This record gives sequence, C-alpha cells and structure tokens, in this order.
Amino acid sequence: MPRTVTVGVDGSPESLAAMRWAAREAERRDLPLHLVHAWDWQPQAQPVPDDAAHRHWGGRVLREATEQLHALHPDLRITSEQVPQPPVTALLSASANADPLVIGSRGLSGLAGFLVGSVGLAVAAQTERPVVLVRSGARPEDEHQPDADGRASAATPYRDVVLGLDREHADEAVIGFAFDAAARRTARLRVVHGWSLPPYLAYGLPVDPVLDVSVREETSAIEAVLAPWRAKYPGVEVVEQSAVGDAGGHLVDAAADASLVVVGRRVRRTPVGTRIGPVAHAVLHHAAAPVAVVPHE
Repeated sequence: MPRTVTVGVDGSPESLAAMRWAAREAERRDLPLHLVHAWDWQPQAQPVPDDAAHRHWGGRVLREATEQLHALHPDLRITSEQVPQPPVTALLSASANADPLVIGSRGLSGLAGFLVGSVGLAVAAQTERPVVLVRSGARPEDEHQPDADGRASAATPYRDVVLGLDREHADEAVIGFAFDAAARRTARLRVVHGWSLPPYLAYGLPVDPVLDVSVREETSAIEAVLAPWRAKYPGVEVVEQSAVGDAGGHLVDAAADASLVVVGRRVRRTPVGTRIGPVAHAVLHHAAAPVAVVPHE
C-alpha cells in the first residue's frame, strides 16, 4: 500500500492538535493524510454502548475532522477509517504504512510526571515505524521563529530541528529522518550529543592532557558520523552541540526553541516486553516541541 501520514483521531484536544500537525506534515511530504478512529466495546462498561452508537460517534469525529482539515488544506488528500479495536492495537496496525504515525499527547503543565499517556507511550515503544507525538495546544506558529517584533508568526523561518545523536549506536534511519525533516522545513539541524567525563574528574583529581584528547576524539567521531549526511543534504545547515552529562536533559532544554525533536529507539524483540530507553522517555515526557521517535535495529 502507498505511504501516508497517519494520525489517530478521537475528538480530544490533543488529537485535534495532532491531526493539524499531521496535515501540515503531509503537505511537506506531498503525501495523503489518513485519519484513524479506534474504539473498543467493553461489555463491562456501564451504560453499555452498542456497535451502532460507537460507529455513529466515530463517523461524526472523522467527518468533522475531515471538514476542518479541508477548510485549512483544500488540496490535501484525506482518507479515514474506523477500527473496532483498542487504540494501541489499531494504531500499531495503521503504522505499517505510516510515514510517520502521529499521536496527540497531553500538554505540559507545571507538574512533572507522565504527560504522554498510556496509548502514546505504548505505541512509541512497540511500533517499527517513526511516530511523532504532538502536545495539546500545539499551533503552527510554534514551529516558527518569532517575527522582528518578537510576535508569534507562521510566516517566519522554521525553528531548528533537534537530533539526539547516540554516537556509539548511530543509526541511519534516525539521522536520515532528522536531516530530511530539516531539509523539508529549510531549517537548521542542531545535533545534540551528551557524553561523560572521565571518572577521575568526579573525584577531584587533577585534569591532565588526556581530557583534551578525549574531547578532540569525541568531536572528531561526531563529525565523522555526520560527514556523509552533510554531503547528502548540502543545503542543511548543521550545528553540533556536544554537552557533558545527561543527554535527555540537554534535549529537553533544546526542545524549548525547536520545531521538532528527533530521537531513536532500539527495537528489542524480547518476551519480557518493550521499552523506549531513558533518553527517549525523558524527551517524550518533558519536551515542549513535537517529538519524533524513530525505531532502529
């Protein structure tokens, strides 16, 4: 089947923000937009809804979403479907042809904690396709730099695309997604890499020339990873940010003025379940910008 930008829609504010972001992404990629509404009839629920009620509600959600999007994007190709399955099951199935899959996430508040939600977290941990999580309340102008007067605008250049680079496990799928996203936005790509200082520094021992060598080696290694991608995307300006300490924290900070944050997730097919890793986990829960999680082997 042909690729689509696919988005889960359930009528919630976060899903509406996600579908509007997905529509803009579909236009950037010149792909159709596919809307998916999932429902699962739970017989133990009170009152017990029937299939007809579910289908009526789902049809209304999709119809209103399609009408809203056609008004904003009259030339966009839009398809939709209802799936009588639990949301995670339905979205994982829909992700097979998604490029990417887009899911809404609750907006950030003053409280630290689990803001992604169980559906978004489960899908991000299990799908083998890129998935983007978009905060409730996300607006087109949030992706762009402020205008000359400091006001929000959707007509100014895009903010940076931020890539969380794991140098030791650098993967082409993750790096390629980030470069492609920056190229489509004519945005700068900011590559963030966190690394640890030698252990002796933690104990207050004197710094020796080995540290300078380590820094140069780290910088050279990152440049070597990025070199073929710079050649492939010569129009993308790349800046490197090699920071000591927790990579997740640095990426959350970078997300404050980013249009998109891209992180990787290693695919682990084990009987004990799935996980997204500490860096992706931190970014998903605390980054203000949309976050793309790109699975890789």
